[in-house]
Amino acid sequence: MKLSQLAAKPQLVRIELDTPDIKEAYGDSLEFWVWDRQDLDAFVKLATLDASNFDQLAKIVNAMILDESGAPVVHDGLALPSDVMMAAIQKVIETLGKPIRSTSQT
Repeated sequence: MKLSQLAAKPQLVRIELDTPDIKEAYGDSLEFWVWDRQDLDAFVKLATLDASNFDQLAKIVNAMILDESGAPVVHDGLALPSDVMMAAIQKVIETLGKPIRSTSQT
């Protein structure tokens, strides 16, 4: 197979935070969207990140946490609750480098 056959424009895919803790705290699962393909810059930043640098990790992942229109959820001084942020970071990192199969938004 040629790599050109795999090249495509990024699509938004739905990610669900559905742990018992999240459901108990917020009454339901929470959802956000990510691009199914990340640019090389995002991978390089994560790959070269010192594991103890949580602030930088949060900034990188915040840019990947999107609403259904593709706009960043965290912007202009907005912040997520700590438990939601930790769960979202974990989900984003789990999905990097894996094919994402979820509800697409176009």
